[in-house]
Amino acid sequence: MSSTGFDDRDGVIWFNGELIPWRDAKVHILSHALHYASSVFEGQRAYGGEIFKLRDHSQRLIESGRYLGFDIPYSLEEIDQAAIDVVAANGLTDAYVRPVAWRGSEMMGVATKGSKIHFAVAAWEWPSYFGEEARLKGLRLEISKWKRPSAETEPVFAKAAGLYMIASLSKDASMEHGYDDSLMLDYRGQVAEATGANIFFLKDGVLHTPTPDCFLDGITRRTVIELAKKRGIEVIERAIMPEEMADFEQAFLTGTAAEVTPLSEIGPYNFIVGDVCKTMMTDYDNLVNRR
Repeated sequence: MSSTGFDDRDGVIWFNGELIPWRDAKVHILSHALHYASSVFEGQRAYGGEIFKLRDHSQRLIESGRYLGFDIPYSLEEIDQAAIDVVAANGLTDAYVRPVAWRGSEMMGVATKGSKIHFAVAAWEWPSYFGEEARLKGLRLEISKWKRPSAETEPVFAKAAGLYMIASLSKDASMEHGYDDSLMLDYRGQVAEATGANIFFLKDGVLHTPTPDCFLDGITRRTVIELAKKRGIEVIERAIMPEEMADFEQAFLTGTAAEVTPLSEIGPYNFIVGDVCKTMMTDYDNLVNRR
């Protein structure tokens, strides 16, 4: 990964219909998205040159835009192809891929009518999100003071830029306090998710995961549920209160960037990196790498 900023790199970015030099992919300072968070995005991973569940990600991007009241001016097939072309044009095999759509600078104010929708895709090499050592030993999470909002408050089922403001605040605070990440509760005080990943817990051979009624039902989350059921592991989606974590034996995160990452600690609660965590890690790695 480059030691310079993400604006100063070699390579190309797919930008509004064409591949352009990386350093030329710029937006105006008065873009609506910068001021009013009218932007949606996806996080994808390519393994061996192939983007895992690309169609699912592209479809969710389109749906996210619609939650924010706009249509991306490209078809599902064109969005898929843009991501494929970016990975190939940059000579990448194992990579992180970032499609993003946003409102431009035609309008400045809360209202959006008349603003143009832009779309771009970038891709770059990105190693393990949390680092392999932390991934093997289990991450330490702090419980955030910020809470996931109600579905009546924000478009919580969109992968929208504005929803990540409190995630950044939570992540920064946890790292300043010596933790790897934060666990966020929701507006009711129930366990929700980490700053960029869903969460699972194990008790008596059964996996428990929060019902995604005010946060994203992640693509990796759904994949891991399928893998667990193939193993004969029961998965229960339900409301989980923080104090229940005292009785869980194992815990792990799931996400495109996080993949499957075990936890060793959440606030005052401790977990082991046990067999089920390791099995889910292995099964997911085998799936994405087609082993």
